[in-house]
Amino acid sequence: MLSCHYIQKGVLFTRPPIPFDSLITLLKRSLSRTLTHFPALAGRMKTDSDGYVYIDCNDAGVDFIEANAGHLYIRDILLPDKDVPNSFKEFFTFDRTISYEGHFKPIVAVQVTELADGVFIGCAANHAVTDGTSFWNFFNTFAEVSRGVKKITRQPDFTRNFVKDSPAVLKFPDGAPKVTFDVDAPLRERIFHFSRESILKLKSKANGKRQDNGFLDTAEILGKQSNDDWKINGAENQNPNGKVTSVLESWLKINPLGSQTETEALNPTVEISSFQSLSAQLWRSVTRARKLAPSKITTFRMAVNCRHRLEPRMHPYYFGNAIQSIPTVAPAGELLSRDLRWCAGMLNKNVVAHDDATVRRGVEDWEKNPRCFPLGNFDGASITMGSSPRFPMYDNDFGWGRPLAVRSGKANKFDGKISAFPGREGGGSVDLEVCLAPETMSELENDWEFMQYVSDMA
Repeated sequence: MLSCHYIQKGVLFTRPPIPFDSLITLLKRSLSRTLTHFPALAGRMKTDSDGYVYIDCNDAGVDFIEANAGHLYIRDILLPDKDVPNSFKEFFTFDRTISYEGHFKPIVAVQVTELADGVFIGCAANHAVTDGTSFWNFFNTFAEVSRGVKKITRQPDFTRNFVKDSPAVLKFPDGAPKVTFDVDAPLRERIFHFSRESILKLKSKANGKRQDNGFLDTAEILGKQSNDDWKINGAENQNPNGKVTSVLESWLKINPLGSQTETEALNPTVEISSFQSLSAQLWRSVTRARKLAPSKITTFRMAVNCRHRLEPRMHPYYFGNAIQSIPTVAPAGELLSRDLRWCAGMLNKNVVAHDDATVRRGVEDWEKNPRCFPLGNFDGASITMGSSPRFPMYDNDFGWGRPLAVRSGKANKFDGKISAFPGREGGGSVDLEVCLAPETMSELENDWEFMQYVSDMA
């Protein structure tokens, strides 16, 4: 991750019941105390004479920045059904800073921005040092200390005995790695909210469940019609006898209600998760929006936590970067002509198969060819899912209540980069931060199969 940008994530609050100057003093002291539990974050990266990169816990410190955006109100930046405003990008420091620069810059920087009626606390952290689990553990601890908790609830674990010492050394002949995607490519960014009810509908559909009356849900039938658009003209298809019939009629003749469908023919014991169901729908809809050729290979890449996949398991609060990327591939035509369960089943199969042996094999393969992680969408047909709705992003009460929203900066954003956040109301709701080329985003917004599950923001 040395060629990736610093992680930039933060939380928006209503105005605290204390003067802003007093808040700044409180947060500075709390951050200092929090760093005593995370000494690596107060250090700097170093490369020794053999080329090994490590963290020198030299207490060099982190950056703390106070900023003012008194012209902005919360209502100005929390805009439902609209693109994320650029204002949020100004609430973070270390913009476009790659993680290798942790040799020369702080590993963490916190920026506190005062709004007319609120406060945004943003954090930038070196992605080679922390993954999402470690980042949010640090952020949660910062909030705990700020509200006066005497004993933190998630003590980080710094044990380093899970993977053998690696003989691999990264070489940077030009002095430093370069980011692997075009940071200036035009993008649109939106937050799509999915309520618990919408997620459950998607999960039910992905698991091939019928409605109580025994008939397939109308959305599934119409979704099939939409999926077939890549190979037909509009809503008409030519049957073998030359008679023009609707796609719906054709599909019902091939799959008469009450008979075994392709969905039901799949292994009925496989339980597709809620998030895999949502990811599968997103993959299908973005692929359709991109108008790819049927033979074009598409990739859905998911970042997975390896802590519980290794044997013996790592501590759940192991501090560091313990993630790997799982790619799932399919031709665009097949992805869109099959049903949601087929697509979600492919994602499920790869996630389930990512066990201890797979994790260690990935490490061994990397050691044979050490390289920086190639983040980006190099073929125009890829999606990269990062972050997680399981991260405790709203467990950040600094002393005056839970956050109103979670947002990110400019870091590591490109066409097809998706970040998953928990919905503020909890209960299994999910927010997807979706970054797409402008024309693709416009198509996605008009994709009925996808938008029927998008809910109003809480």
